[in-house]
Parts: sequence; C-alpha cells; structure tokens
Amino acid sequence: MSTTTITTAIPTGTWGVDPSHSKVGFAVKHMGIATVRGEFTDFEGTLEIGEDPSAARAYGAVKVQSVDTNEAQRDEHLRSADFFDADQYSELSFESTRIEALDDEEYRITGNLTLHGITNEIVLHADVQGTDVDPWGNERVGLEVTGQLSRGDYDMKFNQALGSGNMLVADKVKLALDISAVRQS
Repeated sequence: MSTTTITTAIPTGTWGVDPSHSKVGFAVKHMGIATVRGEFTDFEGTLEIGEDPSAARAYGAVKVQSVDTNEAQRDEHLRSADFFDADQYSELSFESTRIEALDDEEYRITGNLTLHGITNEIVLHADVQGTDVDPWGNERVGLEVTGQLSRGDYDMKFNQALGSGNMLVADKVKLALDISAVRQS
C-alpha cells in the first residue's frame, strides 16, 4: 500500500498580505459587449499555514469605499445603495472554511464571503507563484487567486435591460487577486 503526501509550497507560518505589492481586482461585463475592470485599494489579509496543511486558514477584508474603476462617476455609483451601499456595508470580508491542495502549487479555497450584508460560500482557485526573500530580508510568497460570484446572490440587483436584449451590467463578476504576502515574525 502506498501513501501519497502533498506538501505545501508555502512554508509554515503566518503571512500578512502586503497591499503595496498586491491587488484585489474584479471584472464584469458592461452591456454584454465590454469588460469593466476595477479594484479595491484598501484591503488586508492573512494566510496561516501550520504543520498540518489541512488546517490552513485564509481571511481578509476590503474597504468598499476604496473601489476604483478609473472613472469617478461610476465609482460613486458603485458606492451607492444601487450596488455596494458603502454607507451601510463599509466592508466586505472573506474567511476560508477549507483549503485543499490540488497539487504542489494549486489550491482550492472554500470559504464564506460577506458582501452587501449577505454571507455566501464561494470557491476560489489559488496558484502559488513561489517564495523568495526580498532585499530587506523579508520572506515573501506570491499567489494568484481567481474566482467568480453572482451579484444577485448578494442582493445587488441594479440593472437595466437594453434594446439588444443585453443587460447593462452582467450578474457574473470575475475575481482576480494578485497577492504578495510577507511571513510575520
């Protein structure tokens, strides 16, 4: 009988997301013909890796007010009650419930995403880009994390039907996080 052991590509420890070298982005179809991309510029996150990889945890939060699509009028609309309702729901948060190694560098992260006052389970895919030590002696890990969600699952229903049959804003939102995290001492 043989046993297969998958080791984690991320060394054990607590890793804090470095916002100056990371990005929390999203993309959504506009009018069914173009993709609008945006990001949140104020966020934090932590990854905890123990000796038992199945006990790994990931969690983080984003300040909704920091949404940036490179168009000030659209950003204000996104902060309004039509979308994020930033005055009432100032933060969105994520906490993993399970992290599974698919191989040495790929992980499936299942967790709870709270957005617009509603919590739903979401599944994310993470690719470890590697680890290295920066010029100041900090050990870093790079991750690319992707996933998608339905706006309707979070009661974000603002929309408008167009004469073509397309909707002004798609329901499906793609998530793309580029993460550089530093091992905490």
